[in-house]
Amino acid sequence: MKKKWMWSGGAAAVAVAAVGVALFTGVLKPGGGAVAKTEASAKAGQKDGKKGDQKDDKKDVALEFVPREVVQPLPARMPGAVEFSGPLVAPQTGVLRSRAGGTLLALSVSEGSRVQAGQVVGRIELADLASRVNERTANLESARTALVQAERTHASNERLAQQQFISSIALENSRSALDTARANLAAAQAALDTTRVGLRDATLQAPISGIVAKRHALPGEKVVAEQPVLTIVDLSTLELAGVVGTHEVSRITPGMAVQVQVEGFSQPVAGRIARIAPAAEPGTRSIGVTVQLPNAKETLRAGQYALARAELADDTERLTLPASAVGNTSGQDHVWVIEDGKLARRAITVGRRDPREGRVEVLSGVTPAATVLAARFDNLREGAKALVVAAKTAPVASAAASTPNAK
Repeated sequence: MKKKWMWSGGAAAVAVAAVGVALFTGVLKPGGGAVAKTEASAKAGQKDGKKGDQKDDKKDVALEFVPREVVQPLPARMPGAVEFSGPLVAPQTGVLRSRAGGTLLALSVSEGSRVQAGQVVGRIELADLASRVNERTANLESARTALVQAERTHASNERLAQQQFISSIALENSRSALDTARANLAAAQAALDTTRVGLRDATLQAPISGIVAKRHALPGEKVVAEQPVLTIVDLSTLELAGVVGTHEVSRITPGMAVQVQVEGFSQPVAGRIARIAPAAEPGTRSIGVTVQLPNAKETLRAGQYALARAELADDTERLTLPASAVGNTSGQDHVWVIEDGKLARRAITVGRRDPREGRVEVLSGVTPAATVLAARFDNLREGAKALVVAAKTAPVASAAASTPNAK
């Protein structure tokens, strides 16, 4: 027990001596723990303060835009346009039909061949008509002979009647026979003429001048009366058959000049509105419009698809912006403006659009003096500081506002 107490006392003495040495050397000061903690806290506070200042500095950095990245609304005229499309058709189209039944002996033209009106292009074999012509020619000669005989008989009867060798009734019968012979001759002549007309139908002649578009029959085939044999088109004048809505038809009139873009051609073709249908089509509420296109060189072809554009003059100066400056969020058009050194998003109401010039009419939302961002940028924030600087100090704008993106 006595040994244990002596060991405890020795340990306490060593501890007191260590504390004294520390105080003497200045490593540990009275209340030193609190002082060290306070200094550490102060240093940490200084570091946090610097970080906070840096964050505030970053928040206060203004976005810089070069002059080409901002625009002001400009007054401009915006001609309207009415567009409609459709296929090209050849209004002068003729169909050659067989006027009699028979075998198609020959057809001397094919698709793409040029023909003239009245040109013989084929022939149909009409063997039965040829025999009928011979038969009716013989009937005509027989009727002519019968008439000559009736005339002689009647002349003889008249002389006998004057000498009172025959009765008046016999003379009347002779006169009736003469009239009958004359009628029979006329009937035979008419029958022969009719048969000859049918024989002429065996020759196929082009109804109009133009180009053969399609052959409907081949040599050797049997054809019947009124069967199509050839389709011929005249390409000197073509028409575009399109439709427009009932809300647009009042803006166009017959005779108005239009530009027609035909598929396969780089340059538009000038044309004029020829006709406008008097009534809308049931169900679609669209109205037919026909545009006439001169095609003297026949470079255009029927069936090609074309788009017609009728320009409408505008006499009003309108406030406009580039289409690239206008964004849309949830159906609401808007632009970004710089006001009092800060960014602000302004809702606008747009009117006419001009896709060719890339401009949009602004009806409300901005003034002519507004400074508007010319393109749509990412990461823009309402109220952020912004300013327009010279082009040589522009790098910040490109970094702060990234690549334009439609929003």
